[in-house]
Amino acid sequence: MANELRFRRLRLKNWKNFQNVDIEVQDRMFLVGANAAGKSNFLDVFRFLRDLASPGGGFGEAVGRRGGVGAVRCLAARRHSDVEIGVDVQEDGADRCWRYEIAFHQDNRRRPRLRRERVTLDGRMIVDRPDREDRGDAARLTQTHIEQVNMNRRFRDLAAFFASVRYLHIVPQLVREPDRSVGRSNDPYGGDFLEQIARTPERTRNARLKKVEKALRVAVPQLEEIALTRDDRGVPHLRGKYRHWRAQGAWQGEEQFSDGTLRLIGLLWAVMEKGGPLLLEEPELSLHPEIVRVLPQMLMRVQRRTARQLFLSTHSPELLFDEGIGLDETLLFFPDTEGAKVMPAASLTDVRALLEGGLSLAEAVIPRTRPPEVRKLSLVTGG
Repeated sequence: MANELRFRRLRLKNWKNFQNVDIEVQDRMFLVGANAAGKSNFLDVFRFLRDLASPGGGFGEAVGRRGGVGAVRCLAARRHSDVEIGVDVQEDGADRCWRYEIAFHQDNRRRPRLRRERVTLDGRMIVDRPDREDRGDAARLTQTHIEQVNMNRRFRDLAAFFASVRYLHIVPQLVREPDRSVGRSNDPYGGDFLEQIARTPERTRNARLKKVEKALRVAVPQLEEIALTRDDRGVPHLRGKYRHWRAQGAWQGEEQFSDGTLRLIGLLWAVMEKGGPLLLEEPELSLHPEIVRVLPQMLMRVQRRTARQLFLSTHSPELLFDEGIGLDETLLFFPDTEGAKVMPAASLTDVRALLEGGLSLAEAVIPRTRPPEVRKLSLVTGG
C-alpha cells in the first residue's frame, strides 16, 4: 500500500529558511535556484518525515539529527515561532487522501516538544493531539504517534510511506573506500552503496546490473562489462572491464572508476529500485553535459516502470533543456530576508511568455534564479 501513495501538497511554517510555503507536489519535481536558496532544505522536509517514521528514528532523533529546534526554526520566525509541517498524501488512482500535520517547539531546556499532531483521512479526524492523555502526561509529547507501532495501526500505511522516502547524493570517495561502510545502512552518500548492491537478491541484482551496464556502454563507450565481486574478507567490490589494447580487455576496480562513472552507476541503480519517493541532489555533478541532457527522459522512462515519485535539485541548464519538463513540475527558489520563497514556474507569467516565444525552459528560468550581482565575483577575487 505504501508504494501506491503520493505526496500531493506540502505546507511549511518556520521550517529552516522557509517562513511560509504552500505548494502542490507533482510526481516529478525539478528544484531550481541559486546557492543557499533552500532547495536542500525543501528536500529535507521529506527526509524529516522519513526519520519520524523509520525504525531507529522518531521525533527526538529526527530533530536531533538536524541540530535541535533552534537549528530547524526559520530565523525570520517572530511571534508565532512553532515549526509546522503539513502534507497531503493521496492514493494513486483513488480519491482517498491522507493529511498529516505536525507542529513543535522547544521547552525551556531546549528539548523538542509537540504542539500538535493530526492525522485525517478524507477529512475524518483519526489523531488530534494533544489529547486528554497528553494533557495528563506531558512526557507523551516527546513522541509522535506515527513513530509508535502501538499507536499508528489505523494509519500504518502512511507511516510506511514516510519511511519509504529515499535520499541519494553519492560521494564517489566513499564508494571507493568500502571499509567505511562498516556499520552503515542505507547511507545516502554511498558509504554502503556496494553493500546495498550485494544485499539485493541475486536474480534482481544481476538483471539490474545488466541494465546499468547497457546504459554505461552509451555514456562510457570503453566500459564493456561490470560485475560485483567480494574480496577475501567478504567486502563487496565493483569491477569494470574496459576496452584495451589487449584482446581480453582490462579489468579495473571501483577505486579506478571516475567520479562521473560512480555517480552514474549510483543514479541508475537507485532509479531502478521500486519504493517510495526518491530525492536526488544535483544528479548532473561530474557528468558530461550531453549525458545530463538525456537524464530527464531516462528518469521518466524508469519512473513509468517503478511508479515512484522523483524530486531533484539542479543548477544545470542542460538538464532543463528537455522539452518534456512541465512548468508545473518546476519549482523556483528565491532567497529573501524574510525567508526563502518557492513558487511553481507555471505561476510566473513572464516565464510562460518566454516559453511561448520559443525559449527553452532553461533559458526562461535559469536567469530568474541567478544571483543579481554574480558578475562582480571576478572583481572581488581579482588582484
